[in-house]
Amino acid sequence: MPPTLASLVHHSALKLTVRAGGDRLDVPVRWAHASELADPVPYMEGGELLLITALKLDAEDPETMRRYVKRLVGAGVVGLGFGVGVNYADIPEALVEAAVQEGLPLLEVPRRTPFLAISKAVSAAIAADQYRAVTAGFAAQRELTRQALSDGPEGLLAALASQVDGWAALYDASGAVVATAPEWAGRRAARLTADVERLRERPAPASAVVGTGGGGDQGEGEGEGSGPGEGAGDRVELHSLGTGRRPRAALAVGTAAALGTAERYALHSAIALLTLTTERSRSLQAAEQRIGAAVLRMLLAGEPDHARAVAGDLYGGLLDAPFRIVVAESATAPAGVGAGVVRDAGGASRTTAGALVAADTNGDPLGGLAECLESAAARAGEAVLVVPEGERLVVLAVDGGAAAEACGEFAAAVEGARAEVRGRAGASGSSGSAQGSGDEGELVVGMSGPAGPIAAAAAYKQAEQALSVARRRGRVLVGHEQLAAGSVVPLLADDAVRAFADGLLRPLYEHDATGRGDLVASLRAWLSRHGQWDAAAADLGVHRHTLRYRMRRVEEILGRSLDDPDVRMELWLALKTTAAVGE
Repeated sequence: MPPTLASLVHHSALKLTVRAGGDRLDVPVRWAHASELADPVPYMEGGELLLITALKLDAEDPETMRRYVKRLVGAGVVGLGFGVGVNYADIPEALVEAAVQEGLPLLEVPRRTPFLAISKAVSAAIAADQYRAVTAGFAAQRELTRQALSDGPEGLLAALASQVDGWAALYDASGAVVATAPEWAGRRAARLTADVERLRERPAPASAVVGTGGGGDQGEGEGEGSGPGEGAGDRVELHSLGTGRRPRAALAVGTAAALGTAERYALHSAIALLTLTTERSRSLQAAEQRIGAAVLRMLLAGEPDHARAVAGDLYGGLLDAPFRIVVAESATAPAGVGAGVVRDAGGASRTTAGALVAADTNGDPLGGLAECLESAAARAGEAVLVVPEGERLVVLAVDGGAAAEACGEFAAAVEGARAEVRGRAGASGSSGSAQGSGDEGELVVGMSGPAGPIAAAAAYKQAEQALSVARRRGRVLVGHEQLAAGSVVPLLADDAVRAFADGLLRPLYEHDATGRGDLVASLRAWLSRHGQWDAAAADLGVHRHTLRYRMRRVEEILGRSLDDPDVRMELWLALKTTAAVGE
């Protein structure tokens, strides 16, 4: 504890006597300072015990003393020591009354106690308090280190919460709560997800002081079984963890008051230890990626047994259950689109679509996707294989697992962010990169159907096919099941197919434009009825001989025989393509 007025009064060598403000002696004293200036306020910082003999003061004038004491209180002076037997035999009554009126503690200093002795006592007490804080900090560091080595991050959080007499929580890269101590702090920590997301947007290392809110923020059903003081506002410090461009985690510490020196030492030690725990070394990351790349190559080469042997405990569990292969590519995205971050009219960034887009990609959508999938897999305790390949990312994720689900959520969030950017661009009348961004691709993802190690090559092909379709459709994510379940016509919706359809059918459209018959509609009806004359004629409301005549005209104009199944197929696809464009 730092020195207080009470500890100085009880100091046996100083012999101080309380003359006013006896109920306010528990305030800390930052320093003891002697000054005989009529106005020492410009030289005060707050928290001082001011020592005077009233050499230049009319201490017997009530109005002068009221103004003097009032200014001292306004400057944050915590106490006034008056040396008697120098200029005044006793403390003037005007000064005592002014101190009582302003609530300023007034101490009588006997003639035999020099002001220097008081300054030394305060200095010694401050030094002793700092020594105790440093000693307690080292002890806390040893305990935190022991807990981190024996029980991991959970044990470290429990020790930290005990050291600061509060609670602590660890968040992953996406802002989700990973662990809390004590357990009752889980709800309180969950309220800070948005603050953790905002912290990630700042350059590392970053920190912030926030609050969990008052009773109005208390969730339904928290009255019983909640932690001590649940619903009361905490002072919460947030700190990013990690040494890279994007923090890998965040730490929250909640206390009832500001941290003291010893608690601050403990917090800094915890930050360092958690950073070491959560931030894997670059060499280890590179080694794991090389193993993952080797496993992937063996799977694609049709060597599942060798792949299992290389995967070992690191990825072996992933190969024991059906998995999906995800292939993602990225082009340079316009600012604020691919990253899942949009900017308002004032230029301020804000996250969209929840915690997954809060894993800010900072212009690196592949890195954001990889981080999102790894975080989801880590929370679920499942393996995931992530292999960066230049501008491409290949992922093996458990079918139906957390990583596969997170991939869909991440893609949906980015899709929503793009739509919002385009909407803002459209509303402002601009036609820049935001409008064309979906066509340019930014982040495109293809996902295979469920497969096993033996069928890995086929699954990879499925993912590449889905990726190609996603790129043509301007979609973020397309799954292989969507290709098999839908129509083949949307797959042909590119410029080359449209040009072919237009060129094939143009003579018929030009014929119909002259008003000499409805050949296009007749051809569509005849093909849709599989060449059945009566049914097609009934659909058109004409005689079958009229329909036969029109089909002969189609053959004459196009120079193709409708008896050829390839010709019928091409004409039908051309009609479907032009119809889709018209729609």
